[in-house]
Amino acid sequence: MTKYEKAMKLIEERCGQEKEEIIALATIDLTPSNAGASRPVVRLVSAYYEDGAFYVSTDARKNKMKQIEKNNEVSVCGFGWYSFHGIAENLGWVKDEKNAYIREKFNKCFEWFEQDGGEDDPNSIILKINLTEGSIIDFEQKYGELHYKIDFINKVAD
Repeated sequence: MTKYEKAMKLIEERCGQEKEEIIALATIDLTPSNAGASRPVVRLVSAYYEDGAFYVSTDARKNKMKQIEKNNEVSVCGFGWYSFHGIAENLGWVKDEKNAYIREKFNKCFEWFEQDGGEDDPNSIILKINLTEGSIIDFEQKYGELHYKIDFINKVAD
């Protein structure tokens, strides 16, 4: 097994397996700091992970979506000792036919989704975060490594 395959297996064990994962999602604020510099904004969101991407149920009118419209580069991290960069993408209304598979996953992964997901509102959307790079730490060294620095695009890890 390559180091990349080990890293992906570790990520799947920590974040995947059709379970809710609480992640911190960072975007860039639309309002600069007093010094005029861009600044990050971070918030906790419920997500599920599959095949190199996190999926989030959200409202299209939220600040995070306005920020992503201007700059779709984001960062995420979680309690599973990982931190990743990614590209965020609005997949549209959760009830759109093209989103049926993800909607089904939301219903499985998020106990609250059926009651609180607001599916009938066209502003209830799916945010996909395609991971590009990052790292995960494995203190147990389950697959022989302590630290995996991952390039999701080229499918390699150091």
